[in-house]
Amino acid sequence: MKSQLNDPFNRTIEYLRLSVTDRCDLRCSYCMPKGFKDFETPENWLTFDEISRVIGAFGELGVKRIRLTGGEPLVRKGVADLSKQLIQLPGIEDLSLSTNAVQLERFAQPLFDAGVARLNVSLDTLNPEKFKEITGGGKLDKVIKGLIKAKAVGFKPIKLNMVALKGINDDEIFDMVDFCREHGFTLRFIETMPMGDTGRNSPDQFMSVDEIKAQLTERYELIPGFVPGGGPANYMQIVGSDIKLGFITPITQHFCETCNRVRLSVDGTLYMCLGQDHSFELRPLLRQGISDEGLKEAIIEAIALKPLKHEFNENPEKVVRFMSSTGG
Repeated sequence: MKSQLNDPFNRTIEYLRLSVTDRCDLRCSYCMPKGFKDFETPENWLTFDEISRVIGAFGELGVKRIRLTGGEPLVRKGVADLSKQLIQLPGIEDLSLSTNAVQLERFAQPLFDAGVARLNVSLDTLNPEKFKEITGGGKLDKVIKGLIKAKAVGFKPIKLNMVALKGINDDEIFDMVDFCREHGFTLRFIETMPMGDTGRNSPDQFMSVDEIKAQLTERYELIPGFVPGGGPANYMQIVGSDIKLGFITPITQHFCETCNRVRLSVDGTLYMCLGQDHSFELRPLLRQGISDEGLKEAIIEAIALKPLKHEFNENPEKVVRFMSSTGG
């Protein structure tokens, strides 16, 4: 189905990141501020039926890919049931999930059986003490058990997302590569973004992906690679191995000109860009009884608000949302 969603700059929108909760069982320093408690009340969460209506409308308009995010999506009860609903909607061809993997050992099989095809797992360190510090008390062994279970169940690819933090985990780049080579995971390096105060507290921790790539090319021969998905990563492959390395550069080499996605938060707000405040509220329309055709018209109206690019570099203080509430 050809997408009917083209933004003002003729970019085709075919990918939706769907946040099913703003809650999380970790407190990563770059995602949620210490002591944060300003969560959305459950009454304002979209119900699973409301989510299905919205995703159904997006599917009819040509969106093919859905990624379940949070917060941590696995803390919301019934996510596997929701997954089963969504993958059956007309037009939806690909359903994936982002998780911190703390509860993945328990949910891997139900998610796989429900039709979730791919996983992205946030993992910034293989050091248990460092993991505890970065995540506000998390236990690394739970994540490792979740990853091993997901691999055994049959998820492929499993992508590990490592946010590069200078002075914190920049000494673990090769350890993470070795871990992924051992288990057949894809490793992606991500530049931290200045989202709200959490992203601006320690600018000295920012590390460009180019710095990481330079270290990698000293040790490995890299050639262009490919990994299925709808996101912005550029992939390389280590010669002589199957491992793929992804590089996501929202700050140093933004990919706005090819942006094909929007985000739907748990309260039904559509965000057209992480680095701009353009948004469109769908929940009031849903609860006022909007028709399916009216819903599709509203989505088309929302996509018309999508800006040309983010302003993280020009106005880093502009966006004050948190990743946990916007959706990863």
